[in-house]
Amino acid sequence: MSTQTFHLPDVGEGLAEAEIVSWRVAPGDTVAVNDVVVEIETAKSLVELPSPFDGVVSELLAAEGDTVLVGAPIITIAGAGVVTDVPEPAEPAADASGSVLVGYGSPGHVQSRRRKPAERPVAASVGVVAKPPIRKLARDLDVDLADVTPSGPAGEITRDDVVKHASQASVFRNIETPEWGAREQTIPVAPVAVVTPRPAAASSASVSADEREETIPVKGVRKATASGMVQSAYSAPHVTVWTDVDASRTMELVKRLKASPDFADVKVSPLLIMARAVIWAARRTPMVNAAWVDGEGGAEIRVRRYVNLGIAAATPRGLLVPNIKDAQDLNMRGLANALEKLTLTAREGKTTPADQHGGTITITNIGVFGMDAGTPIINPGEAGIIALGTIKQKPWVVDGEVRPRWVTTVAGSFDHRVVDGDGMSRFIADVASILEEPALLLD
Repeated sequence: MSTQTFHLPDVGEGLAEAEIVSWRVAPGDTVAVNDVVVEIETAKSLVELPSPFDGVVSELLAAEGDTVLVGAPIITIAGAGVVTDVPEPAEPAADASGSVLVGYGSPGHVQSRRRKPAERPVAASVGVVAKPPIRKLARDLDVDLADVTPSGPAGEITRDDVVKHASQASVFRNIETPEWGAREQTIPVAPVAVVTPRPAAASSASVSADEREETIPVKGVRKATASGMVQSAYSAPHVTVWTDVDASRTMELVKRLKASPDFADVKVSPLLIMARAVIWAARRTPMVNAAWVDGEGGAEIRVRRYVNLGIAAATPRGLLVPNIKDAQDLNMRGLANALEKLTLTAREGKTTPADQHGGTITITNIGVFGMDAGTPIINPGEAGIIALGTIKQKPWVVDGEVRPRWVTTVAGSFDHRVVDGDGMSRFIADVASILEEPALLLD
C-alpha cells in the first residue's frame, strides 16, 4: 500500500509560510480528492486546502497553531493516488460562494480542483454546530458558542450570529450615531485593544500564573502588518497634511442616493463620495498615485494611470487592505457595488492575496471609530494614504454667520520622495472641494 505526502502549497503571492488553523480530518479518516483536509492562515487570508489524493489519513505532521513553511510536509495519506484526470473548469476556478480554489498537483502539473458544493459544519460534543472559521471567530471575540442562538437553516451558528452576540455583550464599541449612520458603513469594527482572545488549550498564546499578563505570538496578518508598517515607516519619509471640511452637501447627497430607486439594493455612505473624490483628485495630481521603485538601474518613480483603490478594513483577523481594481472606470453605482462586495468579503474572512495585491492609493475611514483625524502610515508600494475623520455637526461660519454644519477632517500622509508638499496639498484640497460640493464630480 503506497503512502503519499501532501506538502504545504504556495497558495498565492509567493508567501513563505502559513499557520495551521484547524484540521478537518484525523488519522484513520477516509478522504477523497477535493475533500477539505485543513484550513490555513497566511499573512493575507484564510484558505481551505482540498486533498489531491484518495485514501486513508495516516498522520498529521503539523499541529493546529503551528507555523509551517511552504513545501513542508503536513499530512500523509495511505493507499493514495493522485487524480490527474479532473476536468478543467470552463471558467476560473471558484465555488458558488466566490472563494478562490487552490490548484496543485505533482511537480510541473497544476490542476484546478473543485470543492464540494457545500461545507458540512463541525458539531461539538455539546451539540453546538458551527464551521471551523466561525469557531475561530468566536474564540477571537471571546464568545462562548454555547450561549449563541443559531440562525442557520440546519441549526448551525453563522458568522452574523457570533457578531450579533458579541455586539450585545459590548465586545464591539458601539460607535453608531443617527447622524453618521454607522450601519451604512460596512467596514467591520473589531479594535484589537477591545477584543482580547480567551486562552484555550488549542491556542498558542501563553498566560502567566497570576493571569495579569498574556503573551500572544506574532503571526499571520499581524506579522505581515507589522513588517509592512516598519518597512514603510523606516524607508519612506512620511509627511501628513490635513484640512477641515464642510461636508453638509455630501451628507445631503448621501441622503438622496439612499432614497433613489437606482441605489435601493446597495449600501451608500459618505465613504462612497470620499472614494469618488480621491479618484477624481488623483487624476489631477497623478504623483499621489505613483510609487517609488528601487531597481537594478537605480531608483525610479512609477506613475500609474489607473487607480486600484485600497480600503483599510479592521477585521477580527487584523488589518486588511483589499483594493478595487481599476476604480477609475466605475460610475457611482458601480463603485458602491464594489465597496459593498469588498467589505462583505473582508467580513466573511474571504479576502484573498490577489484582492490585496497591486493597490495604488488607500483610504482609511477612521471616522467609524469616532476619530476626528489621524496620521496614517503609507502602505508599501504606494505614495499616499488618506484618512476620513468622523462627520458631525459643528459651528461653522457661513456668509459671516455661525451656523451648525456637518464637518469632517481629511488628512493625507505622503512619501516625500515621490510627492512634494504642494502636490499633496493640492490633492487634499481637491478631495475637500468634492466633499464640500459633490456636483463637481459632474465635470
